[in-house]
Amino acid sequence: MKVLIINGPNLNLLGKREPEIYGNVSMEDYLEKLKSEFSSHEILYYQSNIEGELINRLQEDDFDAVVINPGAFTHYSYAIADCLKNIQKQKIEVHISNIYKREEFRQKSVTAACTDAVLSGFGMDGYRLAILSLK
Repeated sequence: MKVLIINGPNLNLLGKREPEIYGNVSMEDYLEKLKSEFSSHEILYYQSNIEGELINRLQEDDFDAVVINPGAFTHYSYAIADCLKNIQKQKIEVHISNIYKREEFRQKSVTAACTDAVLSGFGMDGYRLAILSLK
Protein backbone atom coordinates (compact mmCIF):
# COMPACT_ATOMS: atom_id res chain seq x y z
CA MET A 1 0.00 0.00 0.00
CA LYS A 2 1.25 3.47 -0.90
CA VAL A 3 0.60 5.88 1.96
CA LEU A 4 1.04 9.59 1.36
CA ILE A 5 1.80 11.65 4.44
CA ILE A 6 1.07 15.34 3.85
CA ASN A 7 2.16 18.04 6.29
CA GLY A 8 1.08 21.65 6.07
CA PRO A 9 2.64 24.95 7.13
CA ASN A 10 5.40 25.14 9.72
CA LEU A 11 5.57 21.37 10.11
CA ASN A 12 8.95 21.51 8.36
CA LEU A 13 10.11 22.86 11.74
CA LEU A 14 9.22 19.73 13.73
CA GLY A 15 11.95 19.01 16.26
CA LYS A 16 12.76 22.72 16.55
CA ARG A 17 9.42 24.53 16.79
CA GLU A 18 7.81 24.69 20.23
CA PRO A 19 9.21 21.35 21.47
CA GLU A 20 6.96 21.51 24.55
CA ILE A 21 3.99 21.10 22.16
CA TYR A 22 5.41 19.26 19.15
CA GLY A 23 8.31 17.32 20.66
CA ASN A 24 11.96 17.32 19.67
CA VAL A 25 11.97 14.74 16.86
CA SER A 26 12.22 15.93 13.27
CA MET A 27 9.80 14.58 10.70
CA GLU A 28 12.72 13.20 8.71
CA ASP A 29 13.86 11.12 11.71
CA TYR A 30 10.31 10.00 12.44
CA LEU A 31 9.78 9.00 8.80
CA GLU A 32 12.75 6.63 9.03
CA LYS A 33 11.10 4.95 12.01
CA LEU A 34 7.78 4.67 10.13
CA LYS A 35 9.41 3.26 7.02
CA SER A 36 11.20 0.66 9.13
CA GLU A 37 8.07 -0.34 11.05
CA PHE A 38 5.85 -0.43 7.96
CA SER A 39 8.29 -1.95 5.50
CA SER A 40 5.45 -3.61 3.59
CA HIS A 41 4.06 -0.13 2.76
CA GLU A 42 5.56 2.52 0.54
CA ILE A 43 5.49 5.72 2.55
CA LEU A 44 5.57 8.92 0.51
CA TYR A 45 6.05 12.28 2.21
CA TYR A 46 5.28 15.82 1.19
CA GLN A 47 5.34 19.08 3.14
CA SER A 48 4.60 22.61 2.02
CA ASN A 49 3.83 25.95 3.58
CA ILE A 50 1.75 26.81 0.51
CA GLU A 51 -1.91 25.80 0.30
CA GLY A 52 -2.04 25.35 -3.47
CA GLU A 53 1.04 23.11 -3.47
CA LEU A 54 -0.63 20.81 -0.93
CA ILE A 55 -3.74 20.62 -3.12
CA ASN A 56 -1.67 19.94 -6.24
CA ARG A 57 0.13 17.10 -4.46
CA LEU A 58 -3.12 15.55 -3.23
CA GLN A 59 -4.49 15.65 -6.77
CA GLU A 60 -1.55 13.65 -8.17
CA ASP A 61 -3.44 10.44 -7.32
CA ASP A 62 -0.34 8.23 -6.95
CA PHE A 63 -1.21 6.82 -3.52
CA ASP A 64 -3.68 4.40 -1.93
CA ALA A 65 -4.33 6.33 1.30
CA VAL A 66 -3.47 9.71 2.76
CA VAL A 67 -2.51 10.79 6.25
CA ILE A 68 -2.76 14.57 6.44
CA ASN A 69 -1.77 17.12 9.03
CA PRO A 70 -2.96 20.36 7.42
CA GLY A 71 -1.36 22.48 10.16
CA ALA A 72 -2.98 25.90 10.42
CA PHE A 73 -4.93 25.21 7.21
CA THR A 74 -7.02 22.83 9.32
CA HIS A 75 -8.93 25.76 10.72
CA TYR A 76 -9.81 27.69 7.59
CA SER A 77 -8.86 26.01 4.31
CA TYR A 78 -12.08 25.21 2.52
CA ALA A 79 -9.93 24.67 -0.58
CA ILE A 80 -8.09 21.75 1.07
CA ALA A 81 -11.42 20.48 2.46
CA ASP A 82 -12.91 20.50 -1.04
CA CYS A 83 -9.87 18.67 -2.38
CA LEU A 84 -10.12 16.00 0.34
CA LYS A 85 -13.84 15.63 -0.31
CA ASN A 86 -13.07 14.58 -3.87
CA ILE A 87 -10.48 11.94 -2.98
CA GLN A 88 -12.16 8.54 -2.90
CA LYS A 89 -9.46 6.85 -0.83
CA GLN A 90 -8.86 6.42 2.88
CA LYS A 91 -8.02 9.76 4.49
CA ILE A 92 -6.96 10.31 8.08
CA GLU A 93 -6.34 13.70 9.65
CA VAL A 94 -3.59 13.84 12.26
CA HIS A 95 -2.71 16.53 14.79
CA ILE A 96 0.34 16.18 16.99
CA SER A 97 -1.16 18.23 19.81
CA ASN A 98 -4.65 17.90 21.20
CA ILE A 99 -6.29 20.75 19.29
CA TYR A 100 -9.18 20.76 21.77
CA LYS A 101 -6.84 21.81 24.59
CA ARG A 102 -5.39 24.70 22.59
CA GLU A 103 -6.59 28.17 21.67
CA GLU A 104 -10.24 28.45 20.66
CA PHE A 105 -9.48 29.08 16.98
CA ARG A 106 -7.51 25.80 16.84
CA GLN A 107 -10.44 23.76 18.13
CA LYS A 108 -12.34 23.80 14.83
CA SER A 109 -11.31 21.73 11.85
CA VAL A 110 -12.94 22.49 8.51
CA THR A 111 -11.04 19.60 6.93
CA ALA A 112 -11.98 16.83 9.41
CA ALA A 113 -15.46 16.28 7.97
CA CYS A 114 -13.81 15.37 4.66
CA THR A 115 -11.69 12.61 6.19
CA ASP A 116 -12.54 9.17 7.54
CA ALA A 117 -10.99 9.70 10.98
CA VAL A 118 -9.09 12.19 13.11
CA LEU A 119 -6.26 11.53 15.56
CA SER A 120 -5.39 14.42 17.85
CA GLY A 121 -3.04 14.64 20.81
CA PHE A 122 -0.97 11.46 20.35
CA GLY A 123 2.20 13.35 19.49
CA MET A 124 4.18 12.09 16.53
CA ASP A 125 2.75 8.65 17.25
CA GLY A 126 -0.48 9.87 15.61
CA TYR A 127 1.10 9.22 12.21
CA ARG A 128 1.92 5.62 13.21
CA LEU A 129 -1.58 5.08 14.61
CA ALA A 130 -3.08 6.42 11.40
CA ILE A 131 -1.08 3.98 9.27
CA LEU A 132 -2.01 1.12 11.61
CA SER A 133 -5.69 1.92 11.10
CA LEU A 134 -5.54 1.73 7.30
CA LYS A 135 -7.24 -1.25 5.73
